[in-house]
Amino acid sequence: MFNQIILAQLINIIDRSGEEHAFCINERFYSYTSFGQHISSIRTALQKTVAKSKHIGLVVNDDIETYAAIFAIWLEGLAYVPLHPNQPVERSMEIIAQAEVGLVITSHGKFTFSGVQQILSSALDFSGSNLALKEVPDNDLAYILFTSGSTGKPKGVPITRGNVAAFMESFWKTGFDISENDKCLQCFDLTFDVSVQSYLVPLTRGACTYTIPHDQIKYSYVFGLLDDHHLTFGAMAPSMIRYLRPYFDEINIPSFRYCILTAEASPLELIREWSACIPNAVIYDFYGPTEATIYCTWYEFPKNKEAKHLNGMLSIGKAMNGLQAIIKDDNNNILAPNEKGELCIAGPQLTPGYWNNTEKNKEAFIELLHNGIKQRYYKTGDLCYFDEEGDIMYSGRLDYQVKIQGYRVELGEIEHHAREFLAGQNAVAIAFENNTTNTEIALFIEGELRLMNELSAYLKSKMPPYMMPTRILAEAIFPLNNNGKIDRNILRKSIVV
Repeated sequence: MFNQIILAQLINIIDRSGEEHAFCINERFYSYTSFGQHISSIRTALQKTVAKSKHIGLVVNDDIETYAAIFAIWLEGLAYVPLHPNQPVERSMEIIAQAEVGLVITSHGKFTFSGVQQILSSALDFSGSNLALKEVPDNDLAYILFTSGSTGKPKGVPITRGNVAAFMESFWKTGFDISENDKCLQCFDLTFDVSVQSYLVPLTRGACTYTIPHDQIKYSYVFGLLDDHHLTFGAMAPSMIRYLRPYFDEINIPSFRYCILTAEASPLELIREWSACIPNAVIYDFYGPTEATIYCTWYEFPKNKEAKHLNGMLSIGKAMNGLQAIIKDDNNNILAPNEKGELCIAGPQLTPGYWNNTEKNKEAFIELLHNGIKQRYYKTGDLCYFDEEGDIMYSGRLDYQVKIQGYRVELGEIEHHAREFLAGQNAVAIAFENNTTNTEIALFIEGELRLMNELSAYLKSKMPPYMMPTRILAEAIFPLNNNGKIDRNILRKSIVV
């Protein structure tokens, strides 16, 4: 399935439409023919190298060689393990050790890892086409992504070729119509799984992929791409859109046909304003943990009627084709509509399990009987409920639900009331322990806060005393992590206890 849905599609486009643009990287265009030559050169080098395992480390620079390496690795039936060039070497070595990587591909010679073979992809010469498909089982791995772990060590999430193929098949069934005429944004780091959608969608339809150089201010560069190149399709985190907000009056991109919101909850007011900047675009809110391969639910933002939302955040809609979503309580009972609980996902996009982590797998995966079928579900850790029409309403992370004076408090509700008063200005509520180890709430406001007393009075009129923040702090610009999400850990560390 992976070969037919992904690799055969790309090879056919290289053969049929070789002179069309495949990539625009740092304002330089690369044709599909050129892309195929880079893939061939790297694959030939792989075939000449005796690797210790099927897991190939890939230093994920923003260049044609890095993207070509992904497909060369896949054509050889191997899996890539992304290593970010800006992360500490110690973290990369930890990932290399965990994933049993014996070979690293890099396009820059400055990246070296002790005791590991290396292929310098930028130094390879093209010696002939090497794009023939080989039979590889769909249960073999396509990539392993390492996310932050609660123990301080990176946590590996392996995704199979079958997982990726199932995702792509389901994605197209949501109704996207992408062709060689489209210009598609890829603004995510290759260590984050939304990047996989962002390059696979255009490359399997003959469209052009526009990327973001690592040394550029991401939101500013995206603004330039949208405006200068008349992009038509792209996935973006709401945090990036929020960075563009001061320029909304200047932004008018009638060429944009599809906009995907992803990576974090989508604020209704922000998306309403953004929709005016892309007047011809269909806007979707896509949700999904890495463990369920990129996205697993979706909701189309309605422009001509009220959008579904909870605490000012858009609904995440219904499960994608082929997936099942249920809401369960703490005792694993499946809940009825309008009852809040933990969202769980089952289906062919589910990872086989965390890499070499039996204990974590027991915590995160569960077998449940639903509608007479027993399936393996991933417990997302997200607090949700189904409405009467079967759409999923997102209430926040279970770990954003804290107890104050014995009361259960959802931080998203506090954030909603603050944003409402501040006319859409962003707000983040964070729980912290004070000197007496009691839990308090700090409310961070992005930008200037001029109406501190008025905000406090408004919150008191909306919430019981135990939900009131004990600190209200202004932050000029909220810090983002590599995935484009607000980095709550950095904000928490800034609280002086």
